[in-house]
Amino acid sequence: MKFVIDQAIPFIRKVFEPYAEIVYKEGSEITHEDLMDADALIIRTRTRCNEALLAGTSVKIISTAAIGMDHIDLSFCDENGIFVQNAAGCNAGGVMNYVFSALYGAASRERIPLTGATFGIIGVGNVGSRIEQMARHLGMTVLLCDPPRAEVEGPGQFVSLDTLLQSADIVSLSVPLNAGTQKMVNDDFFAKMKFGAIFINTARGEIVDDDALKRAFSRLGPVIIDTWNNEPDVDRELIEKATIATPHIAGYSYQGKQRATAAAVRSVARFFKIEPLYEFFPTTELEELEAVKLDLTGLNQGQITSVFQYNYPIFTDDFMFRVNPDQFDELRQLYRYRREFYI
Repeated sequence: MKFVIDQAIPFIRKVFEPYAEIVYKEGSEITHEDLMDADALIIRTRTRCNEALLAGTSVKIISTAAIGMDHIDLSFCDENGIFVQNAAGCNAGGVMNYVFSALYGAASRERIPLTGATFGIIGVGNVGSRIEQMARHLGMTVLLCDPPRAEVEGPGQFVSLDTLLQSADIVSLSVPLNAGTQKMVNDDFFAKMKFGAIFINTARGEIVDDDALKRAFSRLGPVIIDTWNNEPDVDRELIEKATIATPHIAGYSYQGKQRATAAAVRSVARFFKIEPLYEFFPTTELEELEAVKLDLTGLNQGQITSVFQYNYPIFTDDFMFRVNPDQFDELRQLYRYRREFYI
């Protein structure tokens, strides 16, 4: 067998070597020719898996070490018998850490009280659910908007998008990118938000209309952006205007990367019946990178901010991106994974 693997996936080298011929390449540089005799393609989000890349190849499975699958033409894969697997939920903890480190950091800098704030979460899957848990733990009122879940589970715990936007002091996106969500955050969306509300996007850049966001800055509070349109060639004006700007690294925790690689390896192992790798999980080599449990009981906003910043000093990532905006991919590839915190 032959497996083609994005060389930037951590913890994966020497895992499959006993079982297959392995080719490592930069994800964005994987070609049709590379895949002509490949059985498996193991990637992140930088490989566009479309007909041009896959047609006529021998690829049987695509395993992506990421949550999103908007970089994969799922219809083409289904029509051509290519199995596709993602790493659902792998980065939920890391993104939750990012959201609250950014939120409390930005609120501290702009002296915005968060006690009693209403937190609106749009998209309540793995990531949104972790954000909800932390927001409730911090005593915030939480509004949830997730039409697909509301349709299945009933409307009881969910509100409409209009209700959320009109009521929330904080609006956080955690929806997948698809035809229904592309540019859903537009002029009408921002017009319905409360004046001075905080806006956070850790989902996908294409969910937001950049021009509408630029027009909305004058009426918004802090704007926190991790995901961008046209990555890696992102809008410099938005970087300058944002309160916190980072290069799509919200989910880049050590534990998240372990889970993502484990999911990718396990799916390929089970597909090809490589039994020794069925329960593969990378070892934690450094004790200081082990996840840490936080006790936030009885802490005021300033103390909570200090705890979050100590465990994830997000302004370092913000600074590095601002001084190196043309190194979007390099900042991601060379990122020093942080440990997760939980409650």
